[in-house]
Amino acid sequence: MTNKETLERLFREHYWQLLRLAMTLLHDEAESKDVVGEVFARMAESGREEGIGYLLAAVRNRCLNVMRNRTIQQRIQRRYLLEQELDGKSAERLCEEARLLQRGIEGLEPPVCREVIRLHFEEGRTFREVAAELGTSETTVYKYLRRAMKQLRQHLNNEEL
Repeated sequence: MTNKETLERLFREHYWQLLRLAMTLLHDEAESKDVVGEVFARMAESGREEGIGYLLAAVRNRCLNVMRNRTIQQRIQRRYLLEQELDGKSAERLCEEARLLQRGIEGLEPPVCREVIRLHFEEGRTFREVAAELGTSETTVYKYLRRAMKQLRQHLNNEEL
């Protein structure tokens, strides 16, 4: 069997299994199809004749790379937009929620929690960059962020939406 025939056979036999794996990891059909297609394309370019084990590992690794490359803001925005589609909230309600969130951020204690939120979410800095700016460890930054998120959840739960 030629490389092309082997690749076609692998594609026909395992495409749906590979797509399910990618969908499980990425939760996005279009991205999942792209990942599976890229894996097969790279396999075709390399001229390798690998089996299902290789394909599963390659799809998993490619998915992990895709997830790593997504920024936190993209993930939050995607989830927020999906929730909004499901909820069908009005623009007025969204504005009110944004105001409540801003008030919650302004009320965070200690004040370093506000700074961590600003640097990490508004400026898009990594934990390492935030830690360097604040002169503390990444673990401490994570703890402040966790404390801030807990306070914000409590604030939003206490407010009537």
